[in-house]
Amino acid sequence: MDETAFDYCDAGNYPQWDEDHPIHFVGHSAGAQVVRVLQQMLADKKFKGYEDTSENWVLSITSLSGAFNGTTRTYFDGMQPDDGKTMKPLSLLQLCRIGVIIYDWLDILWLKDYYNFGFDHFNMSRKKLGAWGLVECLLGNAGPFATGDWILTDLTIQGSMGMNSHLQTFPNTFYFSYATKRTTKILGVTVPSGILGIHPLLFIRVLQMSQWRHPPDVPPPYKGYRDEDWQENDGALNTISMTHPRLPIEHPSRLVVNDSDCLPLQPGIWYYKIVEADHILFIVNRERAGVQFDLIYDSIFERCRKHVFRKTPQTLPNQAP
Repeated sequence: MDETAFDYCDAGNYPQWDEDHPIHFVGHSAGAQVVRVLQQMLADKKFKGYEDTSENWVLSITSLSGAFNGTTRTYFDGMQPDDGKTMKPLSLLQLCRIGVIIYDWLDILWLKDYYNFGFDHFNMSRKKLGAWGLVECLLGNAGPFATGDWILTDLTIQGSMGMNSHLQTFPNTFYFSYATKRTTKILGVTVPSGILGIHPLLFIRVLQMSQWRHPPDVPPPYKGYRDEDWQENDGALNTISMTHPRLPIEHPSRLVVNDSDCLPLQPGIWYYKIVEADHILFIVNRERAGVQFDLIYDSIFERCRKHVFRKTPQTLPNQAP
């Protein structure tokens, strides 16, 4: 790479970004937590060479089905409910872990060109590790799963509580979330809300999660835990998890029914809506989501342009002052 390219990378896609030119972020699923981690890192000045960062570089965060408080689906897939860190020896997650390791170790060029898991920095290729290196990765002594620093540990209830314990809701940032659900209650029992409105890949998941019961021989993840609170879901996350950060400490929040009822908007509060949708309705394709797809994104853009500002309405890059 030539020097010009390095200069371009150093400048970034929006070099004006600072407290006077803050950014709106929209994150889906675990991406919502990623944005919260980013804001906390900006507040803690974690970026070498950028000592002037602050939480105020983020003007708003909008979460679509955000994984704020974890999901019981991780336990169905193989995470241990007693600690939220280790995997069951026989589980879907173990099968996926082994498959990913072998895939990267084989290092078949045409396969890697088709799909790359992004593990190249672990140097897992058979050309570098050999057979014994593969064994070490499979045993969990090396490779991407050796440290426990991977997404599924953060998506357990315990892991999310650990993250939330040091992620703040800042007083000068606006927060919005759309919590999705595809369940209903019939005679007090939580069940999937039909078949046609749920993506075929998620229907069994919705059914599984709606019947969730925490193992009776395992201590609950937090005081006051109730199974029924975690049964409404969208096939990937529990609805209770998506509204706002609530564990281990509940952050300020407000349920939104009509947008106009919340104006003028106040920073430092999680405004949340409950949306009848499965986990992937708004990201897979527009044709499937229909008009609801347009409405939700139009409302996000309109809110950010007209109602979210600290002192005076922001001047956008393509607008004259």
